[in-house]
Amino acid sequence: MKQIVSVGIDVSKGKSTVCAMIHPNTIIKESFEVLHTVEEMSMLADYIGSLDGEIRIVMESTGHYHLPVAQFLYQKGFFVCVENAYIIRQFSRIMLHGAKTDPLDAKKLAKYGLAYWSELKPYKFHPSCYTELSLLSKQYQTYIKLLIVAKQNVIHLMDEMLPGFKEALDTASSVQFSKVKYVDFAKEFYHVDMIKSMGKEIFRENYKQWCKEKGYRFQSEKADELFHLAEDGIPTLPTEFPSTRLCMEVATEQVSQLGYALEQILSQMQNLAKTLPEYQTIRQMGGMGEKLCVRFIADIGDVRRFHNGKALVAYAGIDAPPYQSGQYTGTKRRISKRGNSALRKTGYEVMKSLKSHPPKTDTRVYDFIIKKENEGKSKKQAKIAGLNKFLQIYYARVMEIYKNIV
Repeated sequence: MKQIVSVGIDVSKGKSTVCAMIHPNTIIKESFEVLHTVEEMSMLADYIGSLDGEIRIVMESTGHYHLPVAQFLYQKGFFVCVENAYIIRQFSRIMLHGAKTDPLDAKKLAKYGLAYWSELKPYKFHPSCYTELSLLSKQYQTYIKLLIVAKQNVIHLMDEMLPGFKEALDTASSVQFSKVKYVDFAKEFYHVDMIKSMGKEIFRENYKQWCKEKGYRFQSEKADELFHLAEDGIPTLPTEFPSTRLCMEVATEQVSQLGYALEQILSQMQNLAKTLPEYQTIRQMGGMGEKLCVRFIADIGDVRRFHNGKALVAYAGIDAPPYQSGQYTGTKRRISKRGNSALRKTGYEVMKSLKSHPPKTDTRVYDFIIKKENEGKSKKQAKIAGLNKFLQIYYARVMEIYKNIV
């Protein structure tokens, strides 16, 4: 019988620390560092290949830093396991000392490999449409956060230059991220003094022309309301400051650019998602708008990697782990929140959409949410319970599609 060799790799930015061990926790070679270059990674692959026995490489998931190492060694034909960082952290609590260094972390990963040898799952990397969707989804999450901050900045500047105008111009959300009425208005009419200097009639004509160019509905009453706000408004930043107009122009332009970037990302996500065999089936499910559908698919990825629907629920972090000890069984359990937070957020948006627009057919999830609310659950709890059921239905339908393809 071959001896088992566990190679622990602690990955950081640009370099990794490596430690190889055999049973029972015997170090073959003291920890050493390798840079993430082709030359040094090739030397590492040669070293691991020279070890005698059945070899398994263990590293923890570290965002994107582990990807070049995992993919390089995977392509060299090694068994690579990328373990959840939370699991590794729980394993490290077994050790009494609390020291933390890269060599100790590499040793800890090697020990974990030996302790859970038969339970290690191989890392798989197959570039696909799901890989692209995952990349775009992460970019979407980054830009949407920036857009929210940029909008708040514009609102702050409007409070100082156009007090009361944001509330007067705030309309229903546009289907376009780059088209926000109060932002477009502030870009054109940046200060109450500018509006007052035009006079009521000239401002009405300029506002009418602006509405026509931007595609907004013109109302003469709205123009009069805005001019009245300008007359009554007390700005805290004077137009005499050269920086006043500059700040507003830069802030509004930033919102427009971020909105345009989000539209480009979503457009590409839609083009990719439409090539997937499950797209049309998922699109017909309740709560699935055109944008939410592609985001939901991107956050889940390839559903075939989950062994059942409950595994998908756990991946979303909305499973409620049981708690029982002796004769006590916990009944007030909370969701774990240890899964994909982006999927959890998108899923909750789907449930809000489902509740706001009840489906005419396939009402199982909607009826389940209503049932939970009637049982006394809060609206939020009912939606989370509905999302749990929704994910299991999603899993069953997508898996059925792929079974038929095979």
